[in-house]
Amino acid sequence: MIYLLRHGDAEDGDGDDAARRPTAKGERQAEAAGRALAGLGAEIDACLASPKVRAVETARLACRALGIEPKTAPELRGGGFDALALATGRGNVLLVGHEPDLSVEIARLTGAKVKLRKGGLAIVDGAKLVALLRPRDLAAIAAGSGAAR
Repeated sequence: MIYLLRHGDAEDGDGDDAARRPTAKGERQAEAAGRALAGLGAEIDACLASPKVRAVETARLACRALGIEPKTAPELRGGGFDALALATGRGNVLLVGHEPDLSVEIARLTGAKVKLRKGGLAIVDGAKLVALLRPRDLAAIAAGSGAAR
């Protein structure tokens, strides 16, 4: 299973795109995504994130609830990537990255035409899109699972 999480809401920045940090809203989105995944019983073995600050921080906050330590993957920095190649040998993987790259990869894997919102999550199993969750869906799942803080 491959989980694709778009980084949470981020600050506008000062011209250095890679240094843009998540806003308070983005931090809440990331935490909710992690709690929702934990509440759903997702068994995630590894987390790979774009090296851009907003993605690294989203991964760190989401993975706290999952008990895993995220690692950076330059392949997720921007542009096309191969989720299957990144997942090989890692089990179930959470990939944290950017648009439009995540949606392009979801389409390549499943044929589904989607657009992930900031803080949104897609779950792909083989060639099947299992779920497409908006940030508010993840927050509701997190709250309903008793995992909310």
